[in-house]
Amino acid sequence: MKIKYIAVALLTLASIGCKDDFLTAVPETALSSATFFKTEADFVQAVNGAYVPFRQMYNERAWVLEEMHSDNTYYARNTLYGAVDATENVADFAIPVGTGDGGAKVTANDNVLVQYRLNYVVIARANQILSLIDGITFSSDAVKNNLKGQAQFLRAFAYFDLVRLFGKVPLHLPPVTGRQDAPAELATTDQLYAQIEKDATDASKNLLNKKSQEPGRVTSGAAKTLLANLYLTQKKWSQVETLMKDVVTNDGYSLMPDYNDAFSYTNTNKNNPESVFEIQYMEGSAGYNGNQIYRFLPSPITADEIKPITGTSNPQPTSQESNNIPTPDLIAAYEAGDKRKDISIGTVTLSTSLRANKVYPYIKKYARTHALHNNTGQNWPVYRYAEVLLFLAEALNEQGKTADAATYLNQVRARAGLAATKASSQADMREAIFKERRVELAFENKRWFDLTRTGRVKEIITAYGARVKASPADYYFPAGAVPPPNAFTNLDDYYPLPAVESALTPYF
Repeated sequence: MKIKYIAVALLTLASIGCKDDFLTAVPETALSSATFFKTEADFVQAVNGAYVPFRQMYNERAWVLEEMHSDNTYYARNTLYGAVDATENVADFAIPVGTGDGGAKVTANDNVLVQYRLNYVVIARANQILSLIDGITFSSDAVKNNLKGQAQFLRAFAYFDLVRLFGKVPLHLPPVTGRQDAPAELATTDQLYAQIEKDATDASKNLLNKKSQEPGRVTSGAAKTLLANLYLTQKKWSQVETLMKDVVTNDGYSLMPDYNDAFSYTNTNKNNPESVFEIQYMEGSAGYNGNQIYRFLPSPITADEIKPITGTSNPQPTSQESNNIPTPDLIAAYEAGDKRKDISIGTVTLSTSLRANKVYPYIKKYARTHALHNNTGQNWPVYRYAEVLLFLAEALNEQGKTADAATYLNQVRARAGLAATKASSQADMREAIFKERRVELAFENKRWFDLTRTGRVKEIITAYGARVKASPADYYFPAGAVPPPNAFTNLDDYYPLPAVESALTPYF
């Protein structure tokens, strides 16, 4: 997908109304919604721009809020580097919480703020497209519908991320025209769910399927999977079953025979047959690259220690504090003989580490070799066909169709080199699917949402936090270092809203 940056003036499209006609004249020398959106090519460019914030989101913040904020990954404390409070607080379930002028819980945590704002950039761009696209003549209805469907999907996806993170957020659909209509009341969770359902349903009808769609753009299968994810969260099991059977039967996806090939390399294997939706990156100097693996690698690491992992021609040491480090809990969750374990998790010995045990795990499935230090191009998987199968298995089991659920669960297990599940009761199958999701989708930002939608945050995180505090050395702390006193004290299902945003609205 050729993603182009769109000027900020175009994508915010702010124009403040006035009673005097001569003051409301559209400036012809500046980009605005009235001067830019004239042709099919303009909408193609605008839709491209609506995807752009996802690159920063998945490179920098989503994994902090949705993976480190669980029992799957933690940070490796480097006392020589100093504290990295904003990220540590998320991993430690110790985010500082205050109260906004409107009475809502708020936080100054920067990860929360950036994730919130990036989602609304996507929404603002999609809103502008959807407000104007029907007024333009296209070369064909199919082209228009495909672009419209992409904007509908992207808006639905951004709101789905927001509602799962915060529970209640403002619901903007018409484009914001100025500061006077920028503040909005917090929509209820049900109101947000209803809008997500509408957009995802419409997108599933407007979008092309994987076979016909340009690689990298969202498809009808991606929209159906997003909609099924919403229904799964709402426990609407029969709707999940219908959608996922449709995807399995008609949308042309398949499991890659080798789990390692389910994930892209830095220049190849992108948008493969298992990929339902992935965030697009491109190695090189164009500005579309990522560097996730460098954010995840344990540190301090020498050039000689990093070179076998990244394969670059100019390996350089790093000394920052390390994040998204696989926990002993996750490592122990893999069954004996599970091929996914060695594909997903590697180990490295850090000669300059202050820990007595200098061996650290790292996320190996994103450690693809590339040319230059800190510049990678592998895509980030958001939805894979393996998750479609697990969605379907869960929906079937929750309707009492446990034997049918095993059929789809076992497809995922067979690729991992594992025997068919022994779960036969509904309760045992529920737990088997929950555990399978953990190892199959490890490091794909699924774990936190699995904990919240199943109501298991307090059960699982309380026990996990007790283990961290009882044995800090097992969780990568050097001698004498321990988690902060307030660690694992904030076990709410939702994050507080950004405090910076609360200062701009009376509704928080």
